[in-house]
Amino acid sequence: MRHLRPGTHGIGTALAVAVAVVGTLAMAPAATAVTPDTATLSFDCGSYGSGTATLTATQDGTAATISLSTSAITSPINIGANSVKSTLTLTKNGSDSTQFSGNANPEIPAGSAVSTGPLSGTVAAGDSLEAKSLTVTVLGITATCNATSAQSPGPFVF
Repeated sequence: MRHLRPGTHGIGTALAVAVAVVGTLAMAPAATAVTPDTATLSFDCGSYGSGTATLTATQDGTAATISLSTSAITSPINIGANSVKSTLTLTKNGSDSTQFSGNANPEIPAGSAVSTGPLSGTVAAGDSLEAKSLTVTVLGITATCNATSAQSPGPFVF
């Protein structure tokens, strides 16, 4: 039986592991990211008000989410978590449209701006999405908001 001196064994194994890790990292798919990840625009919600909205987008492969906070709609009463149903309609690649929807929201105190999301949707690599309308249903009351400005700094590109 052969004995190795301390500190001399395992170098070959360590080198083999390092080469394997580098090879694996080189073959791993690149992480996907949406740019920009945050955008603002203005909405007109008719008799419910008007104001700005901030949209935050994330992406994981073909799944994407958008969270939204807007001063265009304020809550007249306290609203419990997960009780706002929202659908955000976006222009897709300049001509088509797509929708992100969900009913997730934090608790919203009376008099506060409505926050909703994450709203879920599906994207493909290279999709360019820009918000054009938002429909929010709270306590059976539906408000439809239409974009009155372009997203700034620009559309989300996935």
